Amino acid sequence: MLDIVGKRYWYFLISALVIIPGVVFLALFGLPLSIDFTGGALLEVEFARAQIGPAQVREVFTEYGYGDTMVQTSGERVFLIRTKNIDSATKMAIQADLEERFGDLTELRFESVGPAVGEEVQQRALYAVGLSAIAILFYISWAFRHVPNPVRFGTCTIIALIHDVLVVVGVAAILGRLRGWEVDALLLTALLTVIGFSVHDSIVVFDRIRENMKRRAGEPIESVVNHSIIQTLNRSLMTELNVLFTLTALFLFGGVTTRGFAFTLFIGMISGTYSSIFTASPLLVEWERKPERLLYALSFLLPPVGLVVGLYSLLRGGSRTMAKGCLLATGLGAATMLALFFLRRVTA
Repeated sequence: MLDIVGKRYWYFLISALVIIPGVVFLALFGLPLSIDFTGGALLEVEFARAQIGPAQVREVFTEYGYGDTMVQTSGERVFLIRTKNIDSATKMAIQADLEERFGDLTELRFESVGPAVGEEVQQRALYAVGLSAIAILFYISWAFRHVPNPVRFGTCTIIALIHDVLVVVGVAAILGRLRGWEVDALLLTALLTVIGFSVHDSIVVFDRIRENMKRRAGEPIESVVNHSIIQTLNRSLMTELNVLFTLTALFLFGGVTTRGFAFTLFIGMISGTYSSIFTASPLLVEWERKPERLLYALSFLLPPVGLVVGLYSLLRGGSRTMAKGCLLATGLGAATMLALFFLRRVTA
């Protein structure tokens, strides 16, 4: 039988190697936001002849450095073109290029427009995700109330969820910097889809763990969790492959407007399956066996939490080893964040 739980540190290392570069790029350069978030210009044109596709029009704008341009049809020969703010000279050059390739065109409208996804919408999306995570934590804790430490199941599900969000956002930050990809409103849709898939997949594995804890009472937690993962592995992989085949077809044949969305979902679905099998469940075992290590990791990621826990443990006469470990992790985490902040100021 595969010993997935026994090799959990390797899987934790793989997750770290995938997430850390994305977090670094995100901290240094941020997300490359498209006109959905920043606003831009709206150009409406009508061509003299038909049989011109949006992808053809968008390709011309891409050649001039406006790769995030959105082109929609409005009738047989009319196109609505949403792009970044563009000066008159560049607009005239692009229109001349369009006329040369596709024939005469008439400009119907040209105006500046605000962002389609405003700051208020972004904040509400963050609040919705945060409240959903809290609701998931409480629901899973209640659903698993008959097993020891049910809160751990909910917490591990949330950690897997955060894992997948960091992977998707990190990849977007890296591709934005290296390949010029820009984040549009579809990223929010992709993230919500990935979150739902990740939570569902984690719950499937945890539900089998709950059943096996009753059937295999007395066995070590490592054995119970590993056996549960193996039992659900085929189902998880088959579901994943079916989704990936569909997304691959959408990426290859769906057109340029949906290609970024399909690729984002592709990465997110792979991460969601990986985290439910190789992150959430092994993390449950690690929490049971060596909870202090998770506390050190939390102190590194959230230095204020580590500082409070470390000082509280010292003042209350708790484990001095654990207190020193928390304070050391807090110092390393704070130093890392300050270094990233400094590098961002330098590279800005």
